[in-house]
Amino acid sequence: MLTGSVAALVADLAKDDALVDDVVASAREQFPEVARLPWAESRRHVAALLDAGFTAFARASAEGDLASDLDFSEARRFGAERAALGVPVAGLMAGVHGGRSRLLEIAINRGREAGIPYDELLQALLKLDRYGTELERHVIDGYRQAEQALNRDDRTARIRVLRRLLLDDDGPPGPDEDPPRFGLHVDTAYHCVISDVSDPNRVRALEQAFAHCGGVLAPVGGRLSGLSPRLPAGRALDPAVLVVTTPPVSLDQARAAYRLCRTALQAARVSESTGLCDVVDLAGETALAGQPLLASFLSDGLLSALQPGDDFHRELVATALAFLDHGQRLDRTAAALHLHPNTVRYRLRRLQDLTGFGTGGEGLPVLETVRWWWALHAWSRHPADSAAST
Repeated sequence: MLTGSVAALVADLAKDDALVDDVVASAREQFPEVARLPWAESRRHVAALLDAGFTAFARASAEGDLASDLDFSEARRFGAERAALGVPVAGLMAGVHGGRSRLLEIAINRGREAGIPYDELLQALLKLDRYGTELERHVIDGYRQAEQALNRDDRTARIRVLRRLLLDDDGPPGPDEDPPRFGLHVDTAYHCVISDVSDPNRVRALEQAFAHCGGVLAPVGGRLSGLSPRLPAGRALDPAVLVVTTPPVSLDQARAAYRLCRTALQAARVSESTGLCDVVDLAGETALAGQPLLASFLSDGLLSALQPGDDFHRELVATALAFLDHGQRLDRTAAALHLHPNTVRYRLRRLQDLTGFGTGGEGLPVLETVRWWWALHAWSRHPADSAAST
């Protein structure tokens, strides 16, 4: 039976949103294999695993011991998605161990701060360790099952070939790392492809869709990536899956195209795009996403009078962005926002009073439009609970 003090400690940990970020950050800092994976995906799974663990401890508090019918489906899903992203099992377990160690460290420190007797804390940690051991077993089970399903067509060799073509991996090639073996030839141009998909079934479907077009996809750097001479028809792809592509490039341009794709993917995710997206259509967002420090300078310099926690200021920024996105036309902006044109005009005037936005009745020149659009977008990504500047 968990004592009241230990149960209270577990309840406090379960309500601490920052705990998830702490555990994820610790695992990413210690293990490069984890750091290469998408932060949002890692955080989602860590949050689910912690929630399952805290639920188990709540049951232990009520029933006197960890139940035998705990739900480990999230652990198995976590393992399966790591396999789909090509994470080596050693890297997977290193991340799990790193996160587990950090969680234990936090629990011990907070237990001591709360004055929980050593014996009580030790008993609780032993229960946590038992749960952690069982969780790891299910992670491995999920990984192995997905690995068997995915590795039916030389997937490991495809990963190595694509790593050599897309990453700065100039070591000696292995005997099975011959690009022509997978239909990749120096005299042919290929679209570079990248996706943030991680669900094993969707990964498999995407690999097969591009394979039908002569493409080669596999996990590279924590993202499903590859090269394809043609792109699948839109109906062949899940419209909910984001896939970023470049125009055709030669193999010696593949590394540069891949780096561009990664930046464009980040920009597409910020704009919540889905489906097949060409980097040409994301050119503006991609170029700006490559300069985050400059974005913060612009936001701080042009919009320092605005407070992220002020709902009215957020309305002003959203209206200004819509105004720029709709050709600086009041009528189009009003229609897009379902507002009266006078409301749009009032908000733009208030923003001008606070920040200097706009030029009276004249439209902004192109470069000024870019500066303000970039600053407004960067500011809009500040969390609403950011501390107000004084």
